[in-house]
Parts: sequence; structure tokens; C-alpha cells
Amino acid sequence: MKKSYALLFLSAALLAGCNYDNLGPDTENGVWIRITNASSYDFENVYVNTSGGEHQYGDIPAGQSSAYVEYESAYSYAFVELQINGDTFNIQPIDYVGETLLENGAYTYEIDADNSNNQYGRLSLTLRED
Repeated sequence: MKKSYALLFLSAALLAGCNYDNLGPDTENGVWIRITNASSYDFENVYVNTSGGEHQYGDIPAGQSSAYVEYESAYSYAFVELQINGDTFNIQPIDYVGETLLENGAYTYEIDADNSNNQYGRLSLTLRED
């Protein structure tokens, strides 16, 4: 009986230590988007608005990716605002006329930054289906 309790306790401890973020998104039931910083600059205060939801991703170091976040809907591009060394930069969509909503699944917005200081031209976004 003591072995059963010990096994039960050990199993509970192992499950409690699991990182459920690594299980991945439920791609059958939602649009899941993560951000990859494809630049050599650290991104700070990354904010994304897909017009079907908005999320603050926080800081994303150069070459790193965020966790997936579920959105009600999204397009192949979105409004993005972030800081690099304290300066604010944006990707500002004009409209989504003629665009098709993304289907349920997991996607990555790969954001790159060149070395200009243009608030609206420094960043670029590439959609990747995961």
C-alpha cells in the first residue's frame, strides 16, 4: 500500500512539473499566432492587433520566438507596434479589403527590422504557416 501512495505522489509531482505551454496550440479550433524576431535587434513591448483580437507579447530578443496566442480571427498581416532601443516602430495596415481571413491553424508572424529610423518603414512582416 505504501508503494501505491509513493507512486501516486511521484506521478502527481511529475505532472505538476510539466510545462503545458510546449503542448502547442489547438490548431483545429482557432487561429494561433506567435511572433518570431527575425532581426538582429531586441524587440521590446511587442503589441499585435489582427482586427480579430489584440495581444501584448512583451519583449522578444533577437532570433527568438514568443509563445502562441489565440485570436478570434487574423489576416496574413496585422498592426504591429514595438520598440527598439526605446524608439517606437509600427507596421500599419491601410485596410484588409480583398484579404481572406486565415483558416484555423498555427502561424508565425516573422518580423524583421532594417537599420533605418523610419517609424513606418523599418519593420517587415512575413507570414509563415506552422
